[in-house]
Amino acid sequence: MITNDIVYIGVNDHKIDLFEGQYTVPNGISYNSYMIKDDKIAIMDTVDNAFFHEWLDNIQNALGGRTPDYLIVQHMEPDHSANIANFAKAYPHVTIVSSAKAFAMMKNFFGVEFEDRRIVVGEGDTLSLGRHQLTFVTAPMVHWPEVIVTYESTEKILFSADGFGKFGATDVNEPWADEARRYYIGIVGKYGKQVQNLLKKAAGLDIRMICPLHGPVLKENLGYYLNLYHTWSSYQPEEEGIVIAYTSVYGNTKKAVLQLAERLRTSACPKVVIHDLARCDMAQAVADAFRYSKLVLATTTYNAEIFPFMREFINHLVERNYSNRTVALIENGSWAPLAAKVMRELLAPCSNLTFTDTTVRMMSALNDESVQQLGALVDELCREYLAQQTSTANKNDLSALFNIGYGLYVVTCSDGKKDNGLIINTVTQVTNTPNRIAVTINKENYSHHIIKQTGIMNVNCLTVDAPFRVFEVFGFQSGRNVDKFADCDPLRSDNGLVFLPRHINSFMSLKVEQYVDLDTHGMFICSVTEARVLSDRETMTYTYYQDHVKPKPQTDGKRGYVCKVCGYIYEGEELPADYVCPLCKHGASDFEEIV
Repeated sequence: MITNDIVYIGVNDHKIDLFEGQYTVPNGISYNSYMIKDDKIAIMDTVDNAFFHEWLDNIQNALGGRTPDYLIVQHMEPDHSANIANFAKAYPHVTIVSSAKAFAMMKNFFGVEFEDRRIVVGEGDTLSLGRHQLTFVTAPMVHWPEVIVTYESTEKILFSADGFGKFGATDVNEPWADEARRYYIGIVGKYGKQVQNLLKKAAGLDIRMICPLHGPVLKENLGYYLNLYHTWSSYQPEEEGIVIAYTSVYGNTKKAVLQLAERLRTSACPKVVIHDLARCDMAQAVADAFRYSKLVLATTTYNAEIFPFMREFINHLVERNYSNRTVALIENGSWAPLAAKVMRELLAPCSNLTFTDTTVRMMSALNDESVQQLGALVDELCREYLAQQTSTANKNDLSALFNIGYGLYVVTCSDGKKDNGLIINTVTQVTNTPNRIAVTINKENYSHHIIKQTGIMNVNCLTVDAPFRVFEVFGFQSGRNVDKFADCDPLRSDNGLVFLPRHINSFMSLKVEQYVDLDTHGMFICSVTEARVLSDRETMTYTYYQDHVKPKPQTDGKRGYVCKVCGYIYEGEELPADYVCPLCKHGASDFEEIV
């Protein structure tokens, strides 16, 4: 039982060895199906063809002598739709509910579109079962074009189709994220934009439970799962760390990789993961490349090209829109190394990749020159990690002040119980002997209240790789009501305050020396107690944010109002005066009419 009225009727498959013919599933897979019992009874999706009788038994046991009224088909992939025709024969009076594209696919699979017993639904359509009201939301290319998800408003449940699914049967106890990540990156990873669109729709719903078509029902800490999906679908690193993916023919490239890994670990790299692409689970290697922030590719020149397993790995990355990472290259070749050139060309379709200045070139085996190159590569990859560590950081690097301009910053502070942060664009160096920084903050912000009390803050200089998610977390909600660092393990400067682990090129710890009241705002004149430079990445300006980071609202063909802060669209003839944006929580005054 999921609730008093909603019953799980799915099955577990422990016989399967490869899901979709390519993904190893050592702990099996579940094919989830649900029954909603009300005045009318709805079955949510079917299961794989091999489990028809087991699934039908589950249905009969849950019905208690009643008859189902609706079969709702959210997704036509055969592991969920294979038994539509069989179910229709078993229950000839059932009405099938699905999208128009799904019914066209039923014609392909079963030779019939069920014209005499169907309801075609689209965006916003509803179906009442009695006490339970279902609303259908289109989710094209998550990850097939016909997909719909279903929101049940009485018990506030999202039936999410393949979204939030994972490998592994439901009777296996294992961490959710590991197999959910491998599932998402492998199967849905190409369609991040479409997932982002669905997440925006979901943001306007009050969701208390998520029922996916694979894996466990998610009932608690939904913010954790939603945040991971935000990260994965926006192609941002989930964690800091370095993945080394390599191929080696006679062992010399492997020796270089092992030496590199050891030197990275002793240079403050928080995580080093190694994959031998000829022997590892390729799907796991791909998932790790998306999980961590940096990637080293090491391979041999092979037939004037690269080793086949490396080409396959890079192809997987490219077709899944690998983006927003630092990439380093190691090539090996006995007479004419070409691997680095080929790998760069293969990665050309990827967006926002930063290649290291150092490329390691081996001529058959490591020598003095290539060992020096390995050392330079370690220095380049670990610069920010060394700057983040208290024991190895240069805490008086006043070149950090050069990153102050008309940029965007995250100011962090603490009320003594939890950390807080907010986005501002009002940081100015006012003197250099001594160094004084002016930080201006709106009095309505909770951070203004905290800093007036504590007299200390950190200013984090955002870089152009900062995703929109950073602005959602630090700009669209109040730290009085939300713990903005609940989902991360923050780093701290000597004053005890948080500094961001990525998406910044420097930070400065400030002590308030003077306060200037500016009516609606307050200006804090501060001395610099600590300054660290973490990278040489470009500082993000407000113009860059508007042009490249802030999502462009899709207003074509829509009537209503758009939020000027986050781009959320309210569709309707008139915007209520007390309306609050469900994404950024700004009021009606920050909306403008779509013209």
